[in-house]
Amino acid sequence: MAERSFVKEVQKLRLGTGETFHGEGILAITKALLQCGVGYVGGYQGAPISHLMDVLADAQDILGELGVHFEASASEATATAMLAASVHYPIRGACTFKSAVGLNVASDALANLASGGVTGGALIIVGEDYGEGSSIMQERSHPFAMKSQVWLLDPRPNLPSIVKAVEDGFELSEVSNTPVMLMVRIRSCHVTGSFETKDNKRPEMTVADALENPRRDTNRIVLPPASFLHEKEKVEKRMPAAVDFIRSRRINEFFGPERGKAGIILQGGMYNSVIRALQRIGLADVYGETDVPLYVLNAVYPLIDDEVIDFCADKDSVLIVEEGQPNYLEQAIAR
Repeated sequence: MAERSFVKEVQKLRLGTGETFHGEGILAITKALLQCGVGYVGGYQGAPISHLMDVLADAQDILGELGVHFEASASEATATAMLAASVHYPIRGACTFKSAVGLNVASDALANLASGGVTGGALIIVGEDYGEGSSIMQERSHPFAMKSQVWLLDPRPNLPSIVKAVEDGFELSEVSNTPVMLMVRIRSCHVTGSFETKDNKRPEMTVADALENPRRDTNRIVLPPASFLHEKEKVEKRMPAAVDFIRSRRINEFFGPERGKAGIILQGGMYNSVIRALQRIGLADVYGETDVPLYVLNAVYPLIDDEVIDFCADKDSVLIVEEGQPNYLEQAIAR
């Protein structure tokens, strides 16, 4: 049984070019998936992302009109393994589940998916649940991205940024032939706001099309010696392609004055909290205008070395804001 009904709200998924969406982050993510021409979506329930499954379940008519396949997966592992369809076919696929507990279950499937790489865009939407309000042990999704070398996006918690991150995630995945993890926290999932919509896209190849014309690329199957060639490809091709895309698309953002003696490097998901803290000490206003230079990492992994160096070059000190420990960003930047 669904945790919450979105029967009325899902009609907003029909909005087209030039119209404005008003609503919650979860619904905005679903709309972004449809605008990007997603071919199939699966997932496993778990807060704070469970409502995304509820939205998809209530939007069956709209998904059917577009030829989008949806299934509630038996576990996070089967949801991630489902993305293997994008290994052999140029179909965009997405799955969703809860943070570290879901990634623990999905770890083996994720490692194999990341090893062979993908042809169609593969997006893993993770509901991050770290902090004192969490319902689970205190672990983060960040190390799973680094372990398997899948790219990690952590957008600022507002609807336009989240929708853009979905679009960027699919393109980044296709450019680098690598799955991409999109991390959204409780506030991102339930924040309300607005963004200008685009027409929904029917996938260029649907799951039904793939079933009628099966194909496979045996070079993508994770068996020796191909598995070592996959690792070599990650280092020589996929990582550089990801770095170039993130840099050229300016996925990371800069706010505040161009120069200053002190600056802050922060995860995108921490942006609202940092602005609020600066506001309380008189260094920012309610509109986000700040007197302190900010380098906002909407792409947390991989880091863009020359962006970091340029930001730090003229500063006496830089504060790095990330949540929890180990301090992955600080270690990477300080090396």
